[in-house]
Amino acid sequence: MLEAAQREFVEETGLKPSGPFTELAAVTQKCGKIVHSWAFEGDCDPDALVSNTFTMEWPPKSGQQVEFPEVDRAEFFDLDTARTKINPAQVSLIDELERRLGSETSKDECAPSE
Repeated sequence: MLEAAQREFVEETGLKPSGPFTELAAVTQKCGKIVHSWAFEGDCDPDALVSNTFTMEWPPKSGQQVEFPEVDRAEFFDLDTARTKINPAQVSLIDELERRLGSETSKDECAPSE
């Protein structure tokens, strides 16, 4: 599944993720879709986003097919703002990553100095 997630990330953003990857707990959205996620550390310019497109009938019932980007923009947010922007079922992904990073920071801070 990680390979599929990496491929989809490239398709939707134009950016190539590199590990190490941290698997997060799967979440189930309201519609029943199960989302599998991984976190990784990286640096990118949100303005460099290049998304693939999809085609749909627009306006509805017009018979016209129009192409739209799968992702129209990328932004960075602080954690509290991110929680209001993300799908409500996926807030637990942010919470989990925050807990994990917090515990790693605590371990680093408690490590004996040489």
